[in-house]
Amino acid sequence: MKSKQSIFDSLQAHWSKDLLSGFLVSLIALPLCLGIAGASNFPPIMGVMTAVVGGIVVAFFAGSELTIKGPAAGLIVIVAGAVDELGKGDMDLGWKLALGVIVVAGLIQSLLGVLKVAKLADFFPLSAVHGMLAAIGIIIMSKQLHLAVGIPPSEMKGKEPIELLEMVPHSLAHMEYHIAIIGGISLLILFGWQYLNIKALKKVPPALIVLIVGVLLGQYFHLTEPAYKNFKPLVTPGDFTFNLNVNFGALTTPELLPIFFKYLLMFVLIGSLESLLTGRAIDLIDPEKRKSDLSKDLTAVGIGNVISGLLGGLPMISEVARSSANINNGAKSRWANFFHGIFLLLFVVMLVPLIKMVPVASLAAMLIFVGFRLASPKEFTHIYHIGKEQLTIFLVTIVMTIATDLLIGIAAGILTKFIIQMVLGVKVSDIIKSRFELQEKELGVYQLNVNNAAVFANYLKLKSLLQKVPAGSSLVIDFSKAAYVDHTVADNLNNFRRDFESKGGSFTLRGLDHHESLSHHPLAARRLPKHLRKAEVEIA
Repeated sequence: MKSKQSIFDSLQAHWSKDLLSGFLVSLIALPLCLGIAGASNFPPIMGVMTAVVGGIVVAFFAGSELTIKGPAAGLIVIVAGAVDELGKGDMDLGWKLALGVIVVAGLIQSLLGVLKVAKLADFFPLSAVHGMLAAIGIIIMSKQLHLAVGIPPSEMKGKEPIELLEMVPHSLAHMEYHIAIIGGISLLILFGWQYLNIKALKKVPPALIVLIVGVLLGQYFHLTEPAYKNFKPLVTPGDFTFNLNVNFGALTTPELLPIFFKYLLMFVLIGSLESLLTGRAIDLIDPEKRKSDLSKDLTAVGIGNVISGLLGGLPMISEVARSSANINNGAKSRWANFFHGIFLLLFVVMLVPLIKMVPVASLAAMLIFVGFRLASPKEFTHIYHIGKEQLTIFLVTIVMTIATDLLIGIAAGILTKFIIQMVLGVKVSDIIKSRFELQEKELGVYQLNVNNAAVFANYLKLKSLLQKVPAGSSLVIDFSKAAYVDHTVADNLNNFRRDFESKGGSFTLRGLDHHESLSHHPLAARRLPKHLRKAEVEIA
């Protein structure tokens, strides 16, 4: 844990780089926070409130140096669903009741961090997690496509994602062309920005350009005129005030209690999982190769959610896109997150009149772009290259999430993973139990024998043994008797290898020569042919 002195030492050493990165990240965050909050059925200004808390407050508790805390597109579906179901059509009531769920979820996240349960994130199969995120992307696009072409929100009220997707041809045929022009130009900027050859412009966040162009076009098309009142074409940001009207009592009524527990579980599970995965991903690209304390970071996110919920804000996570931008902008410490929160606070105080001029279509285009990145065709291709069985898990998770909800979707993905592994010959007992053995062959030389299947469900035991190997040692993992090694384990071991070798250790995988790879991907699942499994039977 860093001392207060060391925290302020980093401020003195790196304040200029962190200040610049914080400013640049705040330019990215401002429009996205507004859009995420609006899509979540919260007052848009509360998205900025959440990021302010995530920067100014959470930066000092965080277990990671470079992650940016704030509202995330990955939670839009959950937050919007909570507001809709708890309020039963009354968005203001639903917002205030959802705040109670966010506060309780934050308390639980803080406790989970203290109990060091961050490691449980490794339990979830990666294909199911990516499938869940892709499904969230599709659900986000299913609603925002209509707003981008000027379809009134009232026409989408109560419709499920599948119904919204079916509505797309109708919406395109009945678009309001002034609003659709703003949405279309915004999408062209967002998707085309990466292809610009002007180096100076590439450093400008495309979302900021969309914001500026959208405001100019909105004024040019006179979107404030009474003719557009049915479309609600401009953002109504709401008041940037401290809202402590959290109605916990109403959540305990028999009618709302099941809904409360449903969304409480979603907030805790999905929010924590996304934060932990982001923390792991950012550690891999940290130029200084620092290792985050993910349990401490989860506690910090929980504290942030309690404060954010009490003030009227959304749930926050460690957000991957803004965190990556933070690194790319040269950030060195947690002060970049702090400065990002300060700049957002200044923006929202000074720019509310300008925010009221932002077209809804511009924010909808930004969210379509975010949704597309979550469900990019490249993601489907990447999963397919890892293995057809991984693509099956990925697609089942997507379909079930869109057809039902996130909890059922992720559960369906996990169940599919179990079924596929049993079809491939893995015993049920090997999926649940583990027969791993760590030996110290000589001083500083360790061998970890995997005597049955190594799968996502028993990886936590494997990880606990890996953590017993001292840094700088020589480690051999022997899979010669492993009936099956799944993709999640292979990916986690690949990440462990990077960290282990960066600390001067030697890492070797042995015994995979006779395994059949399920694809040509280096991290594909592998299985031992049946005629070579005698050793496994003898050990059992």
